[in-house]
Formats: sequence, C-alpha cells, structure tokens
Amino acid sequence: MRINEDTVLRGQRVLLVPYEPHHVPRYHEWMKSEELQKLTASEPLTIEQEYNMQRSWREDSDKCTFIILDALKWEQGCPEEQCMVGDVNLFLTESENPGLAEIEIMIAEPVFRGRGLGEESVCLMLFYGFTALGISTFEAKIGLENVTSIRLFHKLHFQDVSLSQVFQEMTLRWEVTEPERQWLVTSSPVTMTTYKEIQRNVTNSKLGQSRSDVSSDVKSV
Repeated sequence: MRINEDTVLRGQRVLLVPYEPHHVPRYHEWMKSEELQKLTASEPLTIEQEYNMQRSWREDSDKCTFIILDALKWEQGCPEEQCMVGDVNLFLTESENPGLAEIEIMIAEPVFRGRGLGEESVCLMLFYGFTALGISTFEAKIGLENVTSIRLFHKLHFQDVSLSQVFQEMTLRWEVTEPERQWLVTSSPVTMTTYKEIQRNVTNSKLGQSRSDVSSDVKSV
C-alpha cells in the first residue's frame, strides 16, 4: 500500500517500518520454515517470487504491511536486517466495506517470542489502521492449534465471533469504540515518523562515529 511507504510507527520495544527490497532475503529465509508456512497458511516461494510479493505489498491498495524491528537492537546500531523479528499486516478484504480489515501478526524469530513484541506490534497496527486508513472493525482469523495467537488477541480485547470446524480456525473481532480507542492510546503509546527520517538519523550517526574515530586516530599519532 502506497500510503505507508514512508511511514514508521515507533513504540517502546518495536519499530514498524515499510517492507523494502533489502528486507526480502531475510524474510525469504524465514518463510522456508515449515512451522511458519503452516501458521501463516503460506506456500514456499522462490527468492524472485518473494521480491514480486514485496512489490505487491507496496503497490496493492487492499493490503498494508510493516516489518517489525527490535527497537533496542536498532538503537544499538545493528544493521536493519539484523533487527528484523517479524511482520504485521492488514488486508482490506471487502471492497463494499472499506471499514473492515483482517489483521495478521508473525514473530518469525523464535528468540523474540513471548517478549511482548507481538502484542505491541498489533497495538501499533490497530492505531495506524483506524487513524490513517479509517478502519473501524478489525478481524483476526487464527488456526485453532495456534493457542498463543488466540491468547494474544483475547488479551487485546478481541472478541470471539465464529468458529469453523471445516477450516479449523477462529474469527475474532475488535471494534473501534471510544472506550477501546482510549484504552489503546493510553496502553500503547506510539510515535509516527518517516522512514527517510530514521535513515537520515542512522547516516548521521555513522558519520559522527566515523569523524570521532578519525579524531581519535589523529590524537594518538
């Protein structure tokens, strides 16, 4: 979705950044996992197909995605690709109902699971959905075996809507009422900035470090 191509959402533990071509190799490695393929109902793709998928996420008006970065690692100066932990997505599934979106979350790196990054990422995406995209109803469709995700969405006030034995999945829903809006804003503070700005900050930081190193070398001589 073009609207979020220069948007960054920053919480306390995560940064949500637009899905860029340089993220694709790491993402492709994730999706070789049979566990993630099963949890996300995905088929394995070639690296060329993964690049095509990234372009689709950028261009298509019916879906929106952010890559989840670990904020602590990023602030410590780690390369962006090494800060990647997963992604969070919105699908605008019904053209006749633009206020409805399906939300998905994936924490691909096992070491980052159970640390609250998924919870905060969903909250940031909910905030972006209703403030920037005008979404008023969010749905999550989760496989019955994915107990961890079901528990996560229940914690975030999603209510059970239906259960499909045929597809072995639950549908949960979150409505943007005023009490829920206030709860979200107070429980998960978010700062919105631009991707260009954080990249500029990284560049300036590296330049500052480089100048410091040169100055130290001169002094030592």
